[in-house]
Amino acid sequence: MIPRTAAKALKRLIKGYPIVAVTGPRQAGKTTLTKEFLREINADKPYVNLEDLDTRDFATQDPRGFLGQFQNGAVLDEVQRAPDLFSYLQGIVDNDKRMGQFILTGSQQFTLRAGITQSLAGRVGHLELLPLSLTEIKEAGYQIDASSSEDYIWKGGYPPIYDREVLATDWLTDYIVSYLEKDVRQLLLIKDIRSFRNFIGLLAGRVGAPLNLSSLGGDAGISHNTVKEWLSILEASYIIRLIYPYTRNFSKRLIKSPMPYFLDAGLLCALLGVRSGQDYLVHPLKGSIFENFIFTELAKMISHHKNHSQIYFWRDHRGEEVDFMVEQSPNKVHLLECRAGKTVSESFFKSLTSLGERLGEDLGCSYLVYGGDMMQKRSKHTVLPWCGLGDEMEDELN
Repeated sequence: MIPRTAAKALKRLIKGYPIVAVTGPRQAGKTTLTKEFLREINADKPYVNLEDLDTRDFATQDPRGFLGQFQNGAVLDEVQRAPDLFSYLQGIVDNDKRMGQFILTGSQQFTLRAGITQSLAGRVGHLELLPLSLTEIKEAGYQIDASSSEDYIWKGGYPPIYDREVLATDWLTDYIVSYLEKDVRQLLLIKDIRSFRNFIGLLAGRVGAPLNLSSLGGDAGISHNTVKEWLSILEASYIIRLIYPYTRNFSKRLIKSPMPYFLDAGLLCALLGVRSGQDYLVHPLKGSIFENFIFTELAKMISHHKNHSQIYFWRDHRGEEVDFMVEQSPNKVHLLECRAGKTVSESFFKSLTSLGERLGEDLGCSYLVYGGDMMQKRSKHTVLPWCGLGDEMEDELN
């Protein structure tokens, strides 16, 4: 097993809540994390997978009898498949005040969170597990060549790519078919899966750009409302995340549309037809792929430590922009500009400097993250190699 940073947050939550919900995309390692954590603390809890038809029938038809089997609690995997369980769980944990009785896992936010909100509010600690961060991969003993970002970025961070003898291109292609399309069918019940597959490909080509729903819908041949619905499904399945402009104390003349990012750079690359490091180096969207990779690293740091920072972007009507603003608190905001190239130009710092001056005392750290392998501490900014973001920011954010 590759040790996960999120284990520390899980340990903290299980001491303070009767139920802990571990959510995230399929195959991100939720079950492995949970089983290994319970083994380490010698907790005797059975693992029950609600994807199994017989198990799900039992849980659906007789939820009281089903839960009555587990006097010491259990791990209920893909629990959103049997939503009636939530109401019965409420009665159990309200009568038995022990912490850490049940761990719920799921890969679809809508159904799981709806059940928790309706029946289990205040009783559940939430932990989001995303694919492996570069820090986790390095700590597991994998050698990362800092001078060759292309060897890693296109693969992404899904654990099976690192703990099995499988080609990344094969696994990611199968993931799109086996999991993404499966979840979509369950949530949307659409018959023409090719239309949705085309929609995802078009979205991949717009990563890191302000989202124009009308343009995307026109290219995909679907309505404005369908675009919004399908984006919601992709967010609910932990495939994408929309980030929004930072507007606090700034002029209203800013770009207001959100930007889409995929929660795994490898999945983005698979959708764009990038099947090797060399493909990445020559791809016309190389800069956007690199930017998406940095976004995923930020999102993993925040989620796995259960940090409450928020990620935004900044772009004004004149086109001046900074890729990411990480609001650690209302008076501490970190700036990150991303450049895929392996050399640094003085012009890269222009927007960082301008926005830093506008933030004034609220400015935390200002970073230029690039595709090279050297770190530089400058007077106003820190230049970070692509593989050094975790080393620099994890302590800062946590």
